[in-house]
Amino acid sequence: MIENLLEKIKENCNNVDISVVKSACDLATEAHNEQRRESGEPYVIHPIDVATILAEMGMDTSTIVAGLLHDVIEDTHYTYEDISEMFNEEVANLVQGVTKLGEIEYKTKEEQQADNVRKMLLAMAKDIRVIIIKLADRLHNMRTLKFMTEEKQKQKAKETLDIYAPLAHRLGMSRIKWELEDLSFRYLHEEEYYDLVKQIAEKRVERESYIEDITKDLYNRLEDSGVDSDIEGRPKHFYSIYKKMVSKNKSIEQIFDLTAIRILVNSVKDCYGVLGIVHTIYKPIPGRFKDYIAMPKQNMYQSLHTTVIGPQGKTFEIQIRTFEMHKTAEYGIAAHWKYKEGDTHEDKDKDKGFGNKLVWLRDMLEWQKETSDAEEFIEGFKIDLFTDEIFLFTPKGVVLNLPNGGTPIDFAYIIHTDVGNRCVGAKVNGKIVPLDYKLKTGEIVEILTAKTAKGPNMDWLNIAKSNQAKSKIRQWFKKLKKEENLCKGKEIFEKELKKQGVIYSEISKGEVYERIIKRNNIHSMDDLYSTIGVGLLSASTYISKLKEDNIVEKEKPTQEEVIKTIDEHISKNEKDTKTNNYGITVKGLNNLMVRFARCCNPVPGDNIEGYITKGRGISVHRKDCSNLKALIEYDKEKVVDVSWGTQQGAGYVAEIQVEAEDRMGILSDIMMIITETKLHLNALNAKSSKGNIAVVNIKIKINTVEQLKEIIKKIRRLNGVIDVYRMNN
Repeated sequence: MIENLLEKIKENCNNVDISVVKSACDLATEAHNEQRRESGEPYVIHPIDVATILAEMGMDTSTIVAGLLHDVIEDTHYTYEDISEMFNEEVANLVQGVTKLGEIEYKTKEEQQADNVRKMLLAMAKDIRVIIIKLADRLHNMRTLKFMTEEKQKQKAKETLDIYAPLAHRLGMSRIKWELEDLSFRYLHEEEYYDLVKQIAEKRVERESYIEDITKDLYNRLEDSGVDSDIEGRPKHFYSIYKKMVSKNKSIEQIFDLTAIRILVNSVKDCYGVLGIVHTIYKPIPGRFKDYIAMPKQNMYQSLHTTVIGPQGKTFEIQIRTFEMHKTAEYGIAAHWKYKEGDTHEDKDKDKGFGNKLVWLRDMLEWQKETSDAEEFIEGFKIDLFTDEIFLFTPKGVVLNLPNGGTPIDFAYIIHTDVGNRCVGAKVNGKIVPLDYKLKTGEIVEILTAKTAKGPNMDWLNIAKSNQAKSKIRQWFKKLKKEENLCKGKEIFEKELKKQGVIYSEISKGEVYERIIKRNNIHSMDDLYSTIGVGLLSASTYISKLKEDNIVEKEKPTQEEVIKTIDEHISKNEKDTKTNNYGITVKGLNNLMVRFARCCNPVPGDNIEGYITKGRGISVHRKDCSNLKALIEYDKEKVVDVSWGTQQGAGYVAEIQVEAEDRMGILSDIMMIITETKLHLNALNAKSSKGNIAVVNIKIKINTVEQLKEIIKKIRRLNGVIDVYRMNN
């Protein structure tokens, strides 16, 4: 295996230091000496195969050595310092990068998967070779997946199809991508895979004979024209055929382009010359020609694609590219690695635009900082990696590419952030179109702007297709409207605190708190209000999570402190100590001194329980009162059974809060309902808050909880009422 590795290095790599590679082989063999794979084979087989895959890509010395050692820090006693001392810091950094990346296990919890993907993006940004090594590692693991359990096979295959194959596609590494997809397809849909293999094999001889005849004909024609070329049939991969059958609902007999013909030539000039010859021999199908040489894909892919009608009326695809383009199509970013050892200045000059080839990675890193929702992040990640592209022109003829389904809003933001923020309309091929118009390849797009434009609105987030545009729209709302979002968020937050009956200082701690503020980049209360105001964080969910996390962890008060707090609630605003005239029965006895707890304001119909207080008789609480639960936890002996009697008392005060649109007449409508119920109104307080919302607090005397429920039901039916609920003090 080591000899095979060295042979691959000689065939594909430039000036790789063989002695360093041999030293790495010796270290890997010694370090993994006692370890075995699931198959029972020596573990060192795996890193050697990973290094061989990297050598086939033509990678540099450090990358191949790091491939040999990629599991050493994680699985053996060797450390980062050891690798750095034995080889160099560059190799040690690559090995540590792959180690930190670890296994990106596909989990049902989107949040955990999102954290793993974010870690991978950061590793890629630091050194793209880390992910190239990881892809080689995953490819060999998929090749040997048969030794795993069925459950593990499906888990790894889905993870590969969702994460690693799209990454290989975005990096332009088509050879790796196709193999990863076909291997995943085999384990995820075994029956469909082998059925497809069988169907394709049945007509393989006939199909190969057909392609061979066309290949000979083309070769003779090109040779007569003086074009030096290499022509081969390229069978389509199983997963791509399966996807086409599923997406277009076709049978295998209806898929005509199971095989494509690839023509490799020496120059771009020859590419277009060959295209002309092909179209004189075979009739091209209109609308099926694509020029990826003039307009390369974001993953650096270049080629001419044309679909033609051949002998017997069968259609087939022809791809035309140079030998250099073909190498890029096969190995993508690996073929353009600018730090290849032994490159000449001329080679490096050709790769001056290397940094621009990774613009998508920088955009994705920027976007992930703005996205706290895990599910949205994962879906956006997959869209960014695997969405087809469209090619568009500015009025000056500059070519820009967008995700398929992109709109003028996406186009505006790809030009410049300010153009997007000041966009007021768009023209396509000289005609005005709406901002949600779906752009098509080849269209000329002109963005109309105005200095007085108010900026984007929230609907744009639903219209935009690219994560880059969505990120910039969110930034606009977050930065330019910070004050508005801050006020809005503060109001929402404080209302939710009151609704859930908690004090923020008591719950703003613990692991959940630390995790949420770190993920949302919150450093102050203003940051928190702004994040809630812009809609990136739900106040209700945030407070509920903190409340749940801190109920147990919260430092418990002493029994005396709890009793004192309850007594204060009971005595607050009470002017006398009348004996029981509320019809409360205590363990079958009447006329005992009772007080209704102000913390929960029980009324007839509520489930209640009594608690014996010092010198103040029995305080009556609703059974769901949080203060009562705290008292019970410390002293169950003072809890007594109480029930509602039949005696009619002087009435019970309950408070409700109404939130409604601040429309004309809302208050008079509420008062009309109270008047109709013939209940006594104790107090009413109304105020108008930002966002055109009216908040009305009503204290009313009732005899039973049913009366309270009825009045809430009637108020809720009023036009413009958002919410009505019973208040606790």
